[in-house]
Amino acid sequence: MKNAVLITIGDEILSGNTVDTNSNFIAGELKNIGIKVIQIVTISDEIETIKNTLKSAFETGDLIITTGGLGPTRDDKTKKALAEFFNDEIALDEATFNHLKNYMEKRGRLEILERNREQAFVPTKSTVFQNHFGTAPCMMMEQDGKLCFSLPGVPYEVKPLIKNQIIPYLQEKFSLNYITSRIVSVVGIPESILADMIENWELALPENLALSYLPVGTRVKLRLTATGENESFLNQQLEQEIQKLLPLIKDNVIATSEDKIEKILGEVLNEKKMTISTAESCTGGELAKLITSNSGSSQYFLGGIVTYATEKKIDILKVSKETVDEFTVVSEQVAQEMAKGCQELFETNVSLSTTGVAGPDKGEDGKEVGTVFYTIRVNDKEQTLKLFMPHLDRIDFMNFVSQKVIQDLVNILIND
Repeated sequence: MKNAVLITIGDEILSGNTVDTNSNFIAGELKNIGIKVIQIVTISDEIETIKNTLKSAFETGDLIITTGGLGPTRDDKTKKALAEFFNDEIALDEATFNHLKNYMEKRGRLEILERNREQAFVPTKSTVFQNHFGTAPCMMMEQDGKLCFSLPGVPYEVKPLIKNQIIPYLQEKFSLNYITSRIVSVVGIPESILADMIENWELALPENLALSYLPVGTRVKLRLTATGENESFLNQQLEQEIQKLLPLIKDNVIATSEDKIEKILGEVLNEKKMTISTAESCTGGELAKLITSNSGSSQYFLGGIVTYATEKKIDILKVSKETVDEFTVVSEQVAQEMAKGCQELFETNVSLSTTGVAGPDKGEDGKEVGTVFYTIRVNDKEQTLKLFMPHLDRIDFMNFVSQKVIQDLVNILIND
């Protein structure tokens, strides 16, 4: 198996101002063709730092991919570091310059061509993969049979370069094993207890299979990964092992293939021919966003509403003012009335509601930050639960609650 090292270059990543989404994407694409990422490193845009990191990466990896640090100026440190590391020099590449010129012409931006001309200067030993969505090309260097790709840092430029050019190149260059995975989603069992329950099964797994525990909120995803030369055999092998696993934990399994909870929900709703709607307060639309992030969600998601102000809960969802006055807006009773009002408003089989305090300040009614009530209403049955998570910041709170509500709904629908 080939090993890869990913290097992210840029002070904006180190400062926390920008999130490194490129490494996650690249690692996933490499995994799909049988290349294992053994290290992901983030470094500053300094020549010596880049050279030292490349030296270490070449000692451990067969493939090195860098992202970021490529700019339109002569003092591009990443390009200089590459040239120095590979004992090379930088010169104008006519093919890259012509590509850059055509790129600018199509966008009516020839007036800034000269300013970006420096990006057509590349190490003379490099193989260039032209960037069709930006001005900085991808450069590939080879040393002792190992490859180093240097990409720009913009995610919408990185993705097509990886998917459309680099992955096909690597598949042709190397004879690679297949790597395929299956996810078994388990709810209602803490990770430590789950590990004890399936220990004998895990110890008996074939050598080419590996198991990972991936906690997501209160759900544990068991990722079973198989490596080998025959993809069809690997898929059969995974299915056989999952069938051995299910009797041990079957009452707590909500899915055996899909990874994301919103996709699992979509499958269940489509199978049961049910529709869903959402009424949100403290989650601020995150529930609806999560549900609709799944392709094809228009078949079952009819609509959602964020009634953030108390008076809108009363006006739109028909929550009783007396209920609010007696129990406060963050309460089991208000969550229930929100769900019922939502179900009637959108005429759906299922409705979800959330009311709580995301923070950083206490709610108007004095409820503590991290308090949330949510109701899951399926036809004329409902279930209301309370969570208290004062340790989460506002965004993490919204994300966690939304994941948990959908997870609980899936569990209810599967066991109904």
